[in-house]
Amino acid sequence: MTRTLSATTLRLLAVLFFASIGTLSVSAADTPDYRAPPPKFVDPARLERLATAFPAVDQLMQQFTSREHVPGAAWGIIVDGRLVHVGVTGVRDVAAAAPVQSDSVFRIASMTKSFTALAILRLRDQGKLSLDDRVDRYIPQLRKQRYPTTDSPPLTIRHLLTHSAGFPEDNPWGDQQLAISEAQFDRLLEQGIAMSNAPGVAYEYSNYGFALLGRIVSIASGKPYARYIEQHVLQPLDLRNTTLEPATVSAAQLAQGYRYEDGLWKREPQLADGAFGAMGGMLTSIEDLGRYVGLYLQAWPARDGADAMPLSRASLREMQQLWRDRRATVGRTAQGEPELNAGGYGYGLRVSQSCRFAHVVAHSGGLPGFGSQMRWLPEYGVGLIAFGNRTYTSWGKPFDDALEALASTGALQPRMIEPAPALVRARAGVSALLERWDEQKARELAAMNLFLDRSLDRRRAEIERLRAELGVCRERSGYVSIENALRGQWRYDCERGAVLATVTLAPTRPALIQHLELQKLEAAAESTAPACR
Repeated sequence: MTRTLSATTLRLLAVLFFASIGTLSVSAADTPDYRAPPPKFVDPARLERLATAFPAVDQLMQQFTSREHVPGAAWGIIVDGRLVHVGVTGVRDVAAAAPVQSDSVFRIASMTKSFTALAILRLRDQGKLSLDDRVDRYIPQLRKQRYPTTDSPPLTIRHLLTHSAGFPEDNPWGDQQLAISEAQFDRLLEQGIAMSNAPGVAYEYSNYGFALLGRIVSIASGKPYARYIEQHVLQPLDLRNTTLEPATVSAAQLAQGYRYEDGLWKREPQLADGAFGAMGGMLTSIEDLGRYVGLYLQAWPARDGADAMPLSRASLREMQQLWRDRRATVGRTAQGEPELNAGGYGYGLRVSQSCRFAHVVAHSGGLPGFGSQMRWLPEYGVGLIAFGNRTYTSWGKPFDDALEALASTGALQPRMIEPAPALVRARAGVSALLERWDEQKARELAAMNLFLDRSLDRRRAEIERLRAELGVCRERSGYVSIENALRGQWRYDCERGAVLATVTLAPTRPALIQHLELQKLEAAAESTAPACR
């Protein structure tokens, strides 16, 4: 069963170009001409075009669950912060033959870590903790912790958030700690924690570390972790089908978990919420998770305007940045081409890049009986989510294929970066110089370094040579590439060839040209080629 929701109109965001300070007037030199409108999608039919791939995505998901013997599954597609398509298949309860619905509730395991990180950053923003606080400030048992070397730095909250605490990877062990009591957790802490590295030197995935973060949320907020999450994350986002305790989920909604052995689905027990819940205890529906992932997508791009709770857009973007790198790998695409995958961990979220997508945010979740994943592309405004009720259901390959299906529509395109007024002005000035050299105009456009790096006379001679060799040049509309509001490339079509202009403005007010290259196009680097091929 699938359902496509109605498209929503993209909101146009107004940008304030400058404001006077007090009663002082603002001169032309003080005008913030470095400020550009936020990047935007330029295709008004983007959602409609993407939607043509939804049936193909559904087919990919159904084929995957059938091939991998997943009893039941739900998946969703998020565009511009809104869940626009939902698909379901199979059963949430084998014995009852109860079908999966869009409000069926699955355990999402380690995807819980982003909720925990969000809570930590919210407390940070309120001044109740610092990411560089020592962990033993909140967990006194760790004051006796023995580090692996005498020069190990003290363990901090930031180490825990980024899986760089020095604890050993603990997925098999950590899964079975989910339901332990706080008293049992205390006894573990009294025994100390075995460490495989000094803090801060390497990435190693640690469920234990996020259980400690859950304890820190409780201490810093004065509330039990589950209550804090409910009051300050779930309720503000209206996530009514999201909980840490499976016993609170309606029997008509709860998905049971299974392992597949001997050609049979064997039911796994539902682990109760316990002291390790902050690392992997959350349960949710596809509709709720769509709203939650939408929160992260709506944090992009950076812009003016009021922030919504439970966390500021700036802090949500901070969570989605790479803070601890992992070893890069090289694989192959479906077409057999080499493919780089590099990245690591943000705060409660995996962050990576490939030759195709420069910024991918994701997290998977796996526990006995369940496997889930969420993945989104901040610059493209598109995300995927999915649950399955078979142990460690692995959604990586079907997600890769789903993104290819969406890309095949031609509508999976990033936002277009807008040039700042200063870059527009610099472009017009360069075009005027290419048409007719004017020394005074050249000096007005240049930052103080431009003619020190290459003299004014040489600049003039280069432009005159280009004009003599290529003839009259006319500026082509648009940009070949625009990296940011103050750096871009554009093209001139000439009588006997073409020219590529590359300009970077200086960090001054007004923003003037610090770097300028005018190259015959056949000699210029192909800036639009994939970065890692």
